[in-house]
Amino acid sequence: MLAIQDYGDESDENSSTDDEQETRGESSVDNPSKIHLKPIKEENKEYSIKTSLQICAAPVVLPTGKEDSVLHIDPTAKEVMYNPKYEELFAPTLGPQNPFKTQQQQASRNMLSGYIEPAHVSSFQFENQRRTFSSFGYALDPTVGIEVQDKVIGAADEASSSSIKTVFESTKLRPLDKRKRKRNNDPEDIEGFLGPWGGYVDEQKIAKPSEEEAAELEELVSKRNKRGKPTEDKPVEEKSILHIKDPVDYQGRSFLHAPQDVGVNLRSDTPPERCFLPKAHIHTWSGHSKGIQAIRWFPRTAHLLLSASMDCRIKLWEVYNERRCIRTYYGHRQAVRDINFNNSGKTFCLLLWDTETGQVISRYTSRKIPYCVKFNPDGNKQHLFVAGTSDKKIICWDIRSGDIVQEYDRHLGAVNSITFVDENRRFVTTSDDKSLRVWEWDIPVDMKYIADPTMHSMPAVTPAPNGKWLACQSMDNKIVIFSALNRFKINRKKTFSGHMVAGYACSLDFSPDMSYLVSGDADGKCFIWDWKTTKIYKKWKAHENVCISALWHPHEPSKLVTAGWDGLIKYWD
Repeated sequence: MLAIQDYGDESDENSSTDDEQETRGESSVDNPSKIHLKPIKEENKEYSIKTSLQICAAPVVLPTGKEDSVLHIDPTAKEVMYNPKYEELFAPTLGPQNPFKTQQQQASRNMLSGYIEPAHVSSFQFENQRRTFSSFGYALDPTVGIEVQDKVIGAADEASSSSIKTVFESTKLRPLDKRKRKRNNDPEDIEGFLGPWGGYVDEQKIAKPSEEEAAELEELVSKRNKRGKPTEDKPVEEKSILHIKDPVDYQGRSFLHAPQDVGVNLRSDTPPERCFLPKAHIHTWSGHSKGIQAIRWFPRTAHLLLSASMDCRIKLWEVYNERRCIRTYYGHRQAVRDINFNNSGKTFCLLLWDTETGQVISRYTSRKIPYCVKFNPDGNKQHLFVAGTSDKKIICWDIRSGDIVQEYDRHLGAVNSITFVDENRRFVTTSDDKSLRVWEWDIPVDMKYIADPTMHSMPAVTPAPNGKWLACQSMDNKIVIFSALNRFKINRKKTFSGHMVAGYACSLDFSPDMSYLVSGDADGKCFIWDWKTTKIYKKWKAHENVCISALWHPHEPSKLVTAGWDGLIKYWD
């Protein structure tokens, strides 16, 4: 409108009369609400536009209601400078409340029980008010707005007398500060010197029990100790029981001597030319009262089988002839997780047992649970063995002195397996930290560390007969293959799957001619894969519980043994 008011023609500027100028001046200055427009000439036609507008840009609006009425909050607000009440926070956005909706329906929700939004509370102010309330009995009311700062909760009279000062502002003593302390700061008084440790004058002393009460307390403590577990210092009876009547044959040779009348050359160094899949169950060894954790062939000949169980016992079994239980070894306080022969088979550990006589030669402990144990395969290092423990260490003991000669401490979790590679110059360890580490013998720093985000924990590792590969049981229900030579690189083309082993350390084994790979699983099944094609050749139900171990006989082309958590060892052909 103002633009139209100032609009004009050059021919009209001089022809405008004084009355029109006065009229324009009056309308623009004295009465801004009234605007008069001058006539406009166009093609000898005269038009007159006259308009009158009444505009009130800022009307006076008085709020209705009481002074302490509900404050309305902008629903789009992201931050509130005070702690609002429930009525303010969930007030209707516009207009009256819907009488047909409950309060829960009216409030917007972002979770099942209501609406949650991030809030900020100054930690200093919160602690300040908390201490003030615990000391003086009053604190500022957190529900009032910024306009009202002097509303308190608690002792209002005490707050008004102290001008609502907090503990950081007030010089008034707190009730605890009024208590009198015992003071004796004289350092020359050796027996009576108290210093800052003097107690309060009115504090109550703890009464000492009488002789009768002390006797009753001692008796009660002794009864509780008897109910608990036995102390570790209590020695465990170490013994062994021979179950056969003829420990020696007619020539005076013990059961450690391999039989020669079984139709197989058990002393041969060459594996069978070709292996075949087993078809039938031919024998079951039973005797353990709990699940079996590990089984091991007797070195080289495999005419004996050693088993370690959760019933804290170790048993030695015959593989040929009558297939009897030869000897049981007692001496472990807890479940035996792993066992290992030395090269000759005359001893095995972790307690160093004499295989033939059943005597404990020596004992080794690091006060931690050993998860795996392995003798050094070198002929000139048969006095050394390593054990992976629950405290992330690999400890090397010397049998001759009984001392720890080396510690390999680089893993971040319990050590699960130890495997010697590269002509026994190195060994590979796996751990709960989902890594694989390669160590040079007697050097406590890992020479290679393999960890990938896709890797899982590998609790069981078995070397291939040719020494070129490591088969690792992975917790993602797969068997992965690593190179056992310089680079220790994973072979992505060879991955064996189909079984279920997540959560169990199921050991695996190769057939002697390296044409098959065998493993148990958590459902008690036994799986056999083809090494070249990674396809499953055969699977069958071997045990009622977890099939924890499967071993192929080194001299038999189609015989393997499995052990399960049902306490049974089964022989298959």
